[in-house]
Amino acid sequence: MTTERQENTIIPIVLRAGVIVLFLIAQARSRPGFGLTGEGLVVTLLAVAVAGLLAVAILPSGDSQSPPVPLIGVPVKVVALGLAVVLSIGLDTIVNDGPAVAVLLFCVGTAAVRHPFQYSLPIGLLALAGPITAGMVTGDMDRDLGLAFSLCLVFMIAYTIRQRRAVRSAEEREAVLAERARIAREIHDILAHSLSAQIVHLEGARLLLRADRQEEALDRVERARDLAKNGLEEARRAVSALREDLPPLPAALRRLAEEFHAATGKECTLLLSGHERRLPPEAELAVIRTAQEAITNVRRHAPGSAATVRLGFHGGSCELEVTNPAGRSPGTPGGGYGIVGMRERAELLGGTLEAGENDEVFMIRLRVPS
Repeated sequence: MTTERQENTIIPIVLRAGVIVLFLIAQARSRPGFGLTGEGLVVTLLAVAVAGLLAVAILPSGDSQSPPVPLIGVPVKVVALGLAVVLSIGLDTIVNDGPAVAVLLFCVGTAAVRHPFQYSLPIGLLALAGPITAGMVTGDMDRDLGLAFSLCLVFMIAYTIRQRRAVRSAEEREAVLAERARIAREIHDILAHSLSAQIVHLEGARLLLRADRQEEALDRVERARDLAKNGLEEARRAVSALREDLPPLPAALRRLAEEFHAATGKECTLLLSGHERRLPPEAELAVIRTAQEAITNVRRHAPGSAATVRLGFHGGSCELEVTNPAGRSPGTPGGGYGIVGMRERAELLGGTLEAGENDEVFMIRLRVPS
């Protein structure tokens, strides 16, 4: 990791330093080139000053994590780019059609890509004013208007690149937040399913111990232990986002029905309709978690009731329905985010979730695109 980080730091430095070196070499080979007297001396001083300002503007500082140093409220790198633009315009006036034009375009593009609009726009306007003013003074507008058009084009392209990077960064942040929310829903559903079943078994074990039925109580404790292990494994899979290991929907629902019967002694009937097919991993996960939450709610809020699970494949959708009659004895008080989480899952997939009671039968119906 350290070597890779060093390579990611060294390569940009070498490339940016190469730009400065190429500018100096090209300027030295132009007419007039470097010298110690007259125009040659002026060209030498301007070229060295431009190279120094470019080094300040584009080379990374010693601590890349530190915020940019301000100079009168403006970052030093922005000020360096602005001064490089001014000196490049002066250098281009002396050396017509020299490398100063390339530096001018480079400074405008760098400002638009690397700095906010309130900093890059003044640099772009400053660079644009140079050739227009020079053309008005010399009377040769053809070349200067062409350069002005090139500056505008470079600025727009560079600013578009910056905007796309900002959009991509925002999308990545949203993806991270969505993934955190997804993992939170996963953990909630897993714990609600696993812990509720454990409570049922442990409560049964407590009653059996009071009745001095130790063998049956031990069996209940072992089942609770197995549920705890399974819950821990599912939580690890959720955190690792291992979606590809999901079993087919009918197999997963049969396992839930068997667990319900083993925990409560009541039947959980599974009914299948339509042509069975695999769904996208997100849709299958939503169906499984919704079934887990619904069956958990039956255990908690309608103890002693049987449950019916219907899974249907119809056209371009898959429908899950879990129903149960109202319980005769009061269930566990309180609530959580179960139905809210199920509805969020459905909406994220473009589906719907209905939940309610009708004729003393509680129903949860999930429909997702398939």
